[in-house]
Amino acid sequence: MRRAVSQSRPRAILFDMDGTITRPLLDFDAIRRELRLHGPILEALRHLEGERLAEAHRILDRHERTAAENSELNAGCDALLRWLEENDHRTALITRNSRSSTEIILNRHALTFDLVHTREDGPPKPDPHALRHAVSVLGCSLDESWMVGDGSHDIEAAAAAGIHSVWISHRTDRRFNAVPDVTIDALEELLPILQAMEHSPERFKRV
Repeated sequence: MRRAVSQSRPRAILFDMDGTITRPLLDFDAIRRELRLHGPILEALRHLEGERLAEAHRILDRHERTAAENSELNAGCDALLRWLEENDHRTALITRNSRSSTEIILNRHALTFDLVHTREDGPPKPDPHALRHAVSVLGCSLDESWMVGDGSHDIEAAAAAGIHSVWISHRTDRRFNAVPDVTIDALEELLPILQAMEHSPERFKRV
């Protein structure tokens, strides 16, 4: 049974970083080839140890640092974050990236969030821990919180945490099983939805 998006505006918006806040630059296939690993990268690293693990972290950190140093915000990001701040929404950034690469992006684009969670801070998405922790710290309920992301990990984590999800498709087909509450093609489409919810929240069902 499909559930409706919360009938009142969300109080907390949790954002993914790569591909959501910033334009997607990380070439995960290239990273996997260099690491000589298959599947989700962070999960694959759990099976390594010693120098092999250390070298893998150096490779991953290099790719993330390069992407961060060359990062560009997705269209509409500044306007969206400014509107959320002006309208008393709480915000969090929840990323599978390292703390160091995340800080490069935050400093490069002068971004601030009420909470930032990186892979050093606890289990990474799709584990729901970071989302539930963020909602608790932000003083909001699960039902009045949204997770916004462009990857399967974001939507799977939201489903496991019991919060609403917005999937940014980048005009591609969904290739994962978790079903988002709302699908948009680009980040810049989110602000008009939130603004419209101020007047007609019942318009926005899972689509």
